[in-house]
Parts: sequence; C-alpha cells; structure tokens
Amino acid sequence: MKKNIAVIEGDGIGPEVTAQALKVLEAIATEFGHEFQFTKCLMGAVAIDASGTPLPDKTIETCLYSDAILLGAIGHPKYDNDPTASVRPEQGLLKLRKSLQLFANIRPVTTYASLQHLSPLKLKNLQGVDLVIYRELTGGIYFGKKNLSDDGSTASDECIYTKEEILRIAKLAFEKAQQRRKKLTLVDKANVLETSRLWRKTVQELSAQFPDVSVDFLFVDNAAMQLIVNPKQFDVILTENMFGDILSDEASVISGSLGLLPSSSIGNSSALFEPIHGSYPQAAGKDIANPVGAVLSAALMLDYFGLKDEADMVRSSVEWALSHGFVTRDIDDVNYYSTSTIGDLLVNYIDNRKASDINKNNVALSKSTII
Repeated sequence: MKKNIAVIEGDGIGPEVTAQALKVLEAIATEFGHEFQFTKCLMGAVAIDASGTPLPDKTIETCLYSDAILLGAIGHPKYDNDPTASVRPEQGLLKLRKSLQLFANIRPVTTYASLQHLSPLKLKNLQGVDLVIYRELTGGIYFGKKNLSDDGSTASDECIYTKEEILRIAKLAFEKAQQRRKKLTLVDKANVLETSRLWRKTVQELSAQFPDVSVDFLFVDNAAMQLIVNPKQFDVILTENMFGDILSDEASVISGSLGLLPSSSIGNSSALFEPIHGSYPQAAGKDIANPVGAVLSAALMLDYFGLKDEADMVRSSVEWALSHGFVTRDIDDVNYYSTSTIGDLLVNYIDNRKASDINKNNVALSKSTII
C-alpha cells in the first residue's frame, strides 16, 4: 500500500513526539511492505512566525491532496497570555478542521494495568474502563458568530447546530457502538439549551435505525461526575463540540497521563490524527516528552487505512514498553527514558528485535536493547 501523509509537527514538543510516530510508521512500512510518503508543512505559532498566518494556504493544499494528516501539537505562551492577540495558533487548527470538514473527533480512552497506580481514580473504578468519545468538531459555539460591544463590556458567542450536522456524527457513533458493547450515551444540556434539545430529538429518531444499540441520555454536569465515579459504565459517548472538548480532557486523566492518549478527526474525505496533549513548551527540545499519544495516533491512522494488523502491532509495542517500565518522566520521574529512546524501543519491537531479558543500562544510554 502507498499513502501520502501530510505531517504538521507544530509547536513546542510537537516535532519531538511526531518524530517518534514517523519512526514507528517507517518501521511498519518496512515490516509489512508499504510505502508512506511524508510531506511536512506548517501550522500554529511556527507558521505565524514564518508567514504571519497560523495556517498557510500551502498547508491546506498539501492536506487536501494527502491521504491523511499527522499533527504534533500547536500553541505558544506568548499567545495564550495575550488576550488581545488578533492572530493565534488555535485559529489555524479551527480553520483546518473547517476547511477539510473534519466533523468527528474520536478519542478512545483505555487504561493500562501497569500504570493504574498513576490514575487519580481508585483501582476499583479503573477495572474494565474502555470507552470512546465522539465529539462534533466543526459546529457549535466555537464556530458561531462572536460579538463584542463597542465599549468592550458585553460579549456573546452564538451556538448553532443543524440536524444534518448532528446526524452525520451520530451515525458514526452508532456504527462504532455496534462494533463494541452496543451502548451509546448522548451528553447534552437539554433541560436548558435549545441546541441540546435538537441533539436529543435527532438522536432519538436515528436510534430506530440501530435497534441493537441501547441509548441513554445524560446532562453534561452529571456526565462529568459519572466519568470519575463510574467510568466503566460508558461505551460510546456522543456529544457536541464544547462539551466534548471538556469531557474528553477530563477523561484523559483516567489513564494516568495526558501523554498517553491519541485522537482522530474524521471528515468525508480527509482525516487528521493527533495526540490530545498540548504543545507543552516548557519541555520543548529537552527530549523528555511522552511520545505514546503521538504513536497511538499513528496507529489510529493505520486503522483508518484499513491496516488492522499493522495498527495492532503498534499498540502491542506500546503495551510492551509500558509493561516493562520503559516510560517517560511524566509517568516515572525517577526511572524514566528519553522521548527518542522510547521511539527506538517501539521500533525495535516492530522489527522483532525485542528481548525478554533487557539491559536497561544500555537502553538508558540509547544503545541496543539486545544483549
């Protein structure tokens, strides 16, 4: 299989974690006889510095003509700390989602037995946690009309949804539920918001086409509590843009580290894959960031290409590394390994060069894992 992949390294730790994902993809290509062509392009703060815009037209064009997009992270404190900035890195991401119509953000949340001690949740609440969040990505309050009064004392953000926008992501969520444990939870605020009432009515109507999927409804405040109190009750969570943004970040702490979780953003003809973490500029260039979220995002890309065995191989390499204690500083601040060393270990696994008896001193020196 031959695929063209647009690579947006982005800001902060983005280039470092993306480099590990690319190493893994190259190892998969060699092992399984594929050809992946990578084209790097700019978005975010680095794009503003280079061109004055967070999303150059050339980047949009590259993404449009690629089979998928791999994104590292975007964002920089000089924009985060300046509320008056008229040009911001996040504008590039919002524009890219809209330009490519990446309407469905998908975030799987799983736990690893070897890391459960890191989770703020009690061990009994972690058993059997395996859920996925479907977040609508191109509508709602983030894309609505924004107004600020002339005197700067009154502001508004409009939230709009159409039935068609709801249907297209709801259908994907129902189809995923059919492949999993056949349960879907719609999260809304239908007791207050008219948009939420439209979401609930539309999902209720669509559910008739999926009689094998049980559907329940939770207000977003209750859902936020239930994610902590009893996360294993969830299978597929479906929700609108802002609620999904908040809930998926909340759910990320279940696994023990933001650096572990991947995501995909799917459209009618394009797909983007990225770790859920931010650009973490304080760690940039130090080779300490956790690359697992980026690597697992590459696995989701392989799933998207229909390469299930290859994706499973990547996930197996991650599970192997974590179970053997090969982790970055966010997981173990005493016995940790560098970003690039973790990437090398995952490649070694894929290349069938893993060993049951591992010399960790050599690994720490970024040497071969084979004795």
